[in-house]
Amino acid sequence: MSTINAMAAAINAMAAEAAINAMAAEAARNAKEKGWDETPATPGEDIALMHSELSEALEDIRKGYELNEYYYEENGAKPCGVPSELADTVIRIGHFCAKHGIDLGAAINIKMSYNATRPYKHGGKKL
Repeated sequence: MSTINAMAAAINAMAAEAAINAMAAEAARNAKEKGWDETPATPGEDIALMHSELSEALEDIRKGYELNEYYYEENGAKPCGVPSELADTVIRIGHFCAKHGIDLGAAINIKMSYNATRPYKHGGKKL
C-alpha cells in the first residue's frame, strides 16, 4: 500500500471511529434524558437488553417479515421490523460503551483490522 493510500485509510478509519463514538454519545445522552439511567443497570443487565433486541429481530423473522421490511405500531409512529431491532441493538451497545468509557469506534477498528488477517473460515466451525 502506498503512503498516500495508507494515509487515506487512516483518515477514513479515524472519521469512522469519530462517527461511531458520536452515535454512542448521542445514544447515552438520549437514554439519560429519557430517564433510563436513573436506576443504573448492571453490565450484565445491559448486555441482556442488547440481546433482547436481537431476539425481537428474530421474532420478526419468525413472523414472516422480510429482512429489510419496516412496519409501524403505536398509531403508525413506532418503526418495527428487523432493521429497527438491529438499530436498537446498536443504540443499546452505543449507550453501554459511552456509559462505561469504552471507545467503540476504536474497538471496531481494532477488531476489523485483526479479522482481516485471519485465514479463510478460521477455527474450523460450520456456522
